[in-house]
Amino acid sequence: MTVKIGQLFIGGEWQDAQSGKRIPVMNPANEEIVAEVAAGEEADVDRAVVAARRAFDSGPWSKMAPSERASLVWKLADLLAKYTPEMAELETSQTGKTLFDSGKIEMPVAVEVFRYYAGWATKVHGETLPSRPTAFTFTLREPIGVVAAITPWNFPFLLASWKIAPALALGNTVILKPASQTPLTALRFAEICQEAGLPEGVFNVVTGSGSKCGMALVRHPGVDKVAFTGSTEVGKQIMREAAGTIKRLSLELGGKSPNIVFADADVDAAVRGALTGIFYNKGEVCAAGSRLFVEEPIHDQLVEKLKAKAATLTVGDPRDKNTRMGPVVSAEQMKSVLDYVEKGKREGAKLVFGGARANVGNGKGFYVQPTVFDNVTNDMTIAREEIFGPVLSTIPFKDFESGVAQGNATIYGLAAAVWTRDIKKALRAAKMLRAGTVWVNTYNLYDPNLPFGGFKQSGFGRELGTQAIDLYTETKSVWVDLS
Repeated sequence: MTVKIGQLFIGGEWQDAQSGKRIPVMNPANEEIVAEVAAGEEADVDRAVVAARRAFDSGPWSKMAPSERASLVWKLADLLAKYTPEMAELETSQTGKTLFDSGKIEMPVAVEVFRYYAGWATKVHGETLPSRPTAFTFTLREPIGVVAAITPWNFPFLLASWKIAPALALGNTVILKPASQTPLTALRFAEICQEAGLPEGVFNVVTGSGSKCGMALVRHPGVDKVAFTGSTEVGKQIMREAAGTIKRLSLELGGKSPNIVFADADVDAAVRGALTGIFYNKGEVCAAGSRLFVEEPIHDQLVEKLKAKAATLTVGDPRDKNTRMGPVVSAEQMKSVLDYVEKGKREGAKLVFGGARANVGNGKGFYVQPTVFDNVTNDMTIAREEIFGPVLSTIPFKDFESGVAQGNATIYGLAAAVWTRDIKKALRAAKMLRAGTVWVNTYNLYDPNLPFGGFKQSGFGRELGTQAIDLYTETKSVWVDLS
């Protein structure tokens, strides 16, 4: 690893945090400190904003042709592909996700995202509007300016790519504030930006806490837009803080996604989908299918199959190719997940499988067993609150209307899924479910072409797809008088 882990990346240079303080980064698989990174604070944020502002307002980035930006963003994709094994190692060491997930799934998708938006750099344009014979009227589509990307710890680089790639391709400058638990791939990417030849100040990384570093970006008058992925509670705080400068915001927040299995579904396929929906990345997924609704005629059969399959999932060292689930990200997160398990039992849910800390190796690491509850009702805490761990709530339902109504009975609306052999039923449910993404007979699939975002308290704005262009551009109207 060549990453300069102890410094901030500002204005094309590696700099110490003004405070001189450090934040330890722990490997959740063995509880060892793998690095210490700079603890940026308000003064460091200000330096980063000045650098990004300069690069946008008067630097070469603002004068660069879209085709040149496209080439640079494509080069970033090529370098990410080249360094995928190294980036995957860093991601696994700080998150506990399996090396397979980091290197074979998430990094390749991030590469695709950069290539997708590199192609858009030359294709965003305004329109001529022949509204008056005495005037020439047209619109311009221009970059917003300085973008602050604040990203979570569950998919540190993948979710950063969803923000960085379109922002850069469309001509903005970026300040990335990664989660304090998982900053290593962000810092390594800064080195990749140097290697690609990005001009100074176009991309910056400030590591630090959300309260000191993240909120300083939200409040800073030199930041034009904040793109945030994280919890709904922090999203609400960002909205309040951003009001002072009327910042552009896009918020991808929490979820409590319904995964609805109708009686005519392929039960084995639905079981596989349910496992993927809740146990991929140890359940640390905002769109996790954490509420499994099962129509009564197949309920008992499905739960038995689910229990049997959950028992086969290997919890262990994320670098072991046989491991299906690594540790959750921290001791704090492990305690939170296990506390929810206890709440579920106290409120009357039936624990079918798991529900405890997993015993792995020498007892080190934050491992939690895959956990399945049955006989859950929609008003229980484990069905209402986002657990962000490998805990599944199974809820029986009587008929189509009941299943969809219960699925919608949540403050969230990020994702949903339906399982049925009846295409009419599938399309009816997809239309009725209040969620930004609805999967049919599958779960947890994403593509750079498809927009992703939430309804209700899961946030607003759509990342990925052409809709992300709206997040990182402004429309300007021009009126030329010809009279």
